[in-house]
Amino acid sequence: MRLGLIFGEVGTGLRRNVSMVISVVLVTFISLTFVGTAILLQMQIGQMKNYWYDKAQVAVYLCTATDTGETCGNGDATQDQIDAVKAQLDGSTLSPFIDKYYFEDHDQAFENFQKQFKGNPVTDYVTPDLLPQTFWVNLKDPTQSAVLVESLSGFAGVQSVTDQRSYLEQIFTVLNAASYTAIAVAAIMLIAAVLLIATTIRLSAFSRRRELGIMRLVGASNRFIQTPFIIEGVIASLIGSALAGLAIWAIVKFFVQGWLLNQLPFTSFVNTGDALLVAPILIVVGAVLAALSAKFAITRYLKV
Repeated sequence: MRLGLIFGEVGTGLRRNVSMVISVVLVTFISLTFVGTAILLQMQIGQMKNYWYDKAQVAVYLCTATDTGETCGNGDATQDQIDAVKAQLDGSTLSPFIDKYYFEDHDQAFENFQKQFKGNPVTDYVTPDLLPQTFWVNLKDPTQSAVLVESLSGFAGVQSVTDQRSYLEQIFTVLNAASYTAIAVAAIMLIAAVLLIATTIRLSAFSRRRELGIMRLVGASNRFIQTPFIIEGVIASLIGSALAGLAIWAIVKFFVQGWLLNQLPFTSFVNTGDALLVAPILIVVGAVLAALSAKFAITRYLKV
């Protein structure tokens, strides 16, 4: 019977404050969609790091005829210098860190350059001798690239030693900045949702002040009075949370997997399974925030 009374009060409150309930649903939906997006973006960054860091190589660029650095005094790297670098890579100092490597000569570098910049007018002005011969090295542990850089940077015939992870870090820095921005916006929206839920509960309580007065006169406990209001806030928030979870799934399904993956097939992206992992988090966060804000609002109102 008491449960019937409680849910009867919940239904009454939801009917009387439809516009405010819709506002709570929309604000919760928008704020938790931002939260879900931020979580997925962090998952995407982590996934891309794991994917690309394992593929990141250390490039040992050899001197060309136009280089004038200290290690390039003789212009284009000689065969003896190339053999010396190869011997160093195969030696006992560096070989424990190396998974595999391959050598790219002028002609191979030019062929790859033509493929990479196909249709670009710059290809008309580049000749094979202008492109450096390169040792492309895959490390067993990409984080230990400094060993290779320090060992080969001063070698005769070596123009430079570059860790490709340095280029990736710049990309991930931008992605992290976007993720932190999404988190900041989500936090602001969550605060707005909490305040709106609290306001809705107080207005609902005010509109039913006569019923609340009667309930107090007949000896109803504060918990019995508070429960319907808390449930109202949680129901509205759960609807918004469910919509946010659905939106996150749709973004991954139709935008990331349906379009972005086709445009950028050379990398790894989050999938709908990841979205389904995020959805329960959003529902729990929405329900907890709604319950706490509703509890706080109705408690303060009853003390007035």
